[in-house]
Amino acid sequence: MAIVVEHDKRKHEILEKSLELFTREGYDDVTFQKIADACGITRTTLYIYFKNKKEIFTWSIKQMTGELEGKLMEILADKSLSAEECLRRIMHWIIDICEQNRPLFNVLLIYLINLQKTGASAEERVNRRVIRIKHLLSMIIIEGQKRGDFQKMPVKTVNNMLYSLVESAIFEIAVLNKKDVSEVKASIDLVIKGIVA
Repeated sequence: MAIVVEHDKRKHEILEKSLELFTREGYDDVTFQKIADACGITRTTLYIYFKNKKEIFTWSIKQMTGELEGKLMEILADKSLSAEECLRRIMHWIIDICEQNRPLFNVLLIYLINLQKTGASAEERVNRRVIRIKHLLSMIIIEGQKRGDFQKMPVKTVNNMLYSLVESAIFEIAVLNKKDVSEVKASIDLVIKGIVA
């Protein structure tokens, strides 16, 4: 009897296990064979799904950011929240996720530095992964301005200010190994209070 393989489910499992492996061992120390072993499959089977380690890493990050976006959409869909509460909850949640994924951000930092050494644009890669999150923040700001919750200010400027705080938190977590992110959250709260009408 033939074994039925759910390819989407298997691909999802490969990406999850790979991300755990990258987080634990670092990008450079993970090999295609280690990924196959961690997933309990052969290298040949792994090649059915992905052509190389870099593609697996990229898809792992894409899957993780997709899950982040899903959670952000849940918060955004809660119509009982004011725009201020929604924005605060989303920003705090993003910071909490960054803190929880500290080892991953260490791996990402090294990956992006090495990528930049090859002449590729690290900024372009990062922007591709976060553009939808930035778009969600803009939607909240625009909606808050329409409802009168937020002052009329340039949306892009407010968005850049908020996103800069996220980048700052990631730097403090991944590079400075800061354990307490309460100061970042306080900065976010101050910025949000500053745009409230």
